[in-house]
Amino acid sequence: MKTITQWTFDRIRGAAAMLPLAVLISCFLLCGAVTAPAVPPHVPGRILVKPKPQVSDAALRGVFQAHRAREVAAIQQINVRVLRVPENRVPAVLDRLQHNPHFEYAELDYLVEPAVVPNDTYYSLEWHLPKMGAPAAWDITTGSSSVIIAILDSGVDATHPELAPLLVPGWNFYDNNANTSDVTGHGTGVAGQACAAGNNGVGIAAPAWACKIMPIRIADAYGYTSDSMIAAGLTYAADHGARVANASFAIQGSSSTLSSAAQYFQSKGGVVTGSAGNDATFDSTPDDPYILRISAADSSDLLASFSSTGNNIDLCAPGVNIVTTTKGGGYGYGTGTSASAPLVAGVAALMISVNPNLTASQVQQILKESADDLGAPGWDSSFGWGRINAARAVQAAASASTSDTTAPTASITAPAAGATVSGVVTVNVSASDNVAVTRVDFYVNNALAGTTSTTPASFAWDTRALSDGAYNLVAKAYDTAGNVGPSPTVTVSVQNTPRDTVPPAAAITAPVAGAVVSGAVEVAVAASDDTGVAQVALSANGRLLGTSQTAPASFHWDTTTVSNGSWTLQAMATDAAGNSGTSQVVVQVNNADTTPPAVRITSPSSGITVGKSTKVSVTASDNVGVTKVQLLIDGKLLATSTQATTTFTWNTSKLSKGSHYVQAQAFDAAGNSTRSTAVTVYK
Repeated sequence: MKTITQWTFDRIRGAAAMLPLAVLISCFLLCGAVTAPAVPPHVPGRILVKPKPQVSDAALRGVFQAHRAREVAAIQQINVRVLRVPENRVPAVLDRLQHNPHFEYAELDYLVEPAVVPNDTYYSLEWHLPKMGAPAAWDITTGSSSVIIAILDSGVDATHPELAPLLVPGWNFYDNNANTSDVTGHGTGVAGQACAAGNNGVGIAAPAWACKIMPIRIADAYGYTSDSMIAAGLTYAADHGARVANASFAIQGSSSTLSSAAQYFQSKGGVVTGSAGNDATFDSTPDDPYILRISAADSSDLLASFSSTGNNIDLCAPGVNIVTTTKGGGYGYGTGTSASAPLVAGVAALMISVNPNLTASQVQQILKESADDLGAPGWDSSFGWGRINAARAVQAAASASTSDTTAPTASITAPAAGATVSGVVTVNVSASDNVAVTRVDFYVNNALAGTTSTTPASFAWDTRALSDGAYNLVAKAYDTAGNVGPSPTVTVSVQNTPRDTVPPAAAITAPVAGAVVSGAVEVAVAASDDTGVAQVALSANGRLLGTSQTAPASFHWDTTTVSNGSWTLQAMATDAAGNSGTSQVVVQVNNADTTPPAVRITSPSSGITVGKSTKVSVTASDNVGVTKVQLLIDGKLLATSTQATTTFTWNTSKLSKGSHYVQAQAFDAAGNSTRSTAVTVYK
C-alpha cells in the first residue's frame, strides 16, 4: 500500500480517453448551457472509503479481501483508503461497503472536468478589477509574500514573466514528480486570474499580485481530474503552508472525500474556493461549509448564461472576458466559473495578508457579509450572498478581531448514561463551535481511546478485553484557536460475562482435501458454537483471503492470482469471547496462464525531439513473469531484453526527419504478449 504522495494516477488518463468525444469537447466550451450527465463519470474500478476510528488494519484487510478489493493508496491526513475492484463488481461492492459498520462512508472516485480554458491571446482592459473594488483594496494591501495560494489544476507555466517571480515549489500528483508544467493551459490562466504580478509595467494585474503561487498538478492531458486527486492536492497544500487553495473544476454533487480534505485544509487555517460549473444546471446538493462555490457574473452584474446555480452557491464573481495569462508567456481572455473562483481566492489572500490571524471561517464570513447583494435580497441560489467586493472585504479583515476565546461544545449522544454495554460499542459525539471544530478526542477513564477530525464523530470502542464494571466516557472538542470543550461525563456499565471458554467448531466442506482446483473457487465453511459464531476467517498458505460474520460461510478464492502447486486452506471460527477453532485442507492449484503482461514506456514522453542517441526506458509486469521485452520503432523490431524493467539505447542517426512512434512489447512464458501505448517523438 502506498501513500497518496507516492501514487501515480495513470488510469485517470485512460478513463478520460474512453469518454465519448462529446463529453471531452464539452469540458472545453467557454460558455453556454451543456446538459450534465445524470451520473458523473468515475475512475473505472475505484472506490473511496473512510474507516471509522479504531477499526484495525487487520479488520480492514479482511473486509477488502472478502470483496476482492485491493487497497492501492491512502490519503493519510484524512484516513481515506483508495480501493481497486473489477469494474463489473463496483456497484455490488460499493453497496456492501456503504452498509458495512466499519466505514464512515464509501463512494465512487468521480472524474471532474475543468470549468473553462483561456480562449484568446491579446491584452484588453481588465474591467472586472474596478467592478469588484480591487483598486481600493490595493490602497490597503497588494498581498503578502508569506501568503501562498495553491492552484490545483493542470500545472502552471513557470516561464511566464507574470508568474515566475511568484512561484513556490509544488507537486505533480498526476505523474508523481516535481514537474508542475502546464499540460493544457487551464492552470496558467487560473493562476493569472488570482495572482499575476502587478505594477511591473507589463501585462496584467490580479487581485493578490504580491502573494505566492503553489502549482499543484492534478489534471490529465484532457483537463480531467478526480475527487481523490483534488483531495490529495488539498492535503498536500495544507501541509506545505498554503492559506488559500483554488480548484477550478465543475464539481457536481457531493463527495465526502473532498469535504474531508477541505475540512482538513480549513483546520490548518486555509480557505478553499471552487467553480460552480458552466453547464447552466441547478445543483440541489446541500452547501459544503468547507468549500466556497463561486458562480459567474458579467460586466452588468447579470448571471452569466453558462453559470451553474444551486443550493451550494456561496458567492459570485466576474467570469466573462477576464484577461489573464496564457501558456507560453502571452495573454488572453478567460470566460467561465474557472475565472470567477480564482478571483475570490485572490481576495481571500489579500484578507489574510492584512490580518494573518483570521480563521478560515472568519474569512468566509467576511467575504459573504461584504459582498454586493445581487438577485433576490439576501442569499439566493444564483449569486449566493452576492458579487465579491474586495475593498470592503479587505477593510473588514483589517479591523476584524481574531481573538477566539469561545470553547466548542461537545456531547456524547450514544450510548446513554447508565447503559449496559458489551462487545464493540459505537460511541457517537456531537460537537459545535462559533468558528470551527478541528478535532474530537474520546476518553475512557481519562485514557485517550480515539481521535477524529470529522464531526459529528463516531468511535468504535472495543470492551471485550476490559473487566466488567463502570467506565466513565468523555469527549473533548477542539477549535482552530486551541480552545477545548469537554462533554459531560457519561458513565456506562461493561458486562461481557459470563466468560465463554468453549471454542467454536469449524469444518471446510468444499473443496475436499486433495482436490485439484482452478479459476474461481468457492470455499464453503461450516461453523458452530454454544453461544454463537462471531467471525469466520479463511486463509491460504497463511494469507488471509477474507472474513465473514455469518456461519456457515462462503468465500470466493481467485486461484488465477496464485502460483500452481500445493495450497493449504485454513478456516478459523471465532466467538464473541475470542475463542477459536480451526479446520484445514490441502488442495492442488492448476491454472493455465492466460493473463498477458502489462507494459509501458516510462521515457521518453510523447512530443519530445530526440537526439542522436536516445534512452528508452520500459517497465513490464506479469502475474507469473515477464520473459522478454522488445523495442519497436515505427512497428519494426529494434532490440530485445530479458529484463522486465530495462533501458534501451536507440541510435537515431539514420532516422528520417519527422515524427516516429515508439512501442514496447512484453511476453510471458505462456506466450501471452502486450504492446504498450505508442509514444510519438520527433527528429
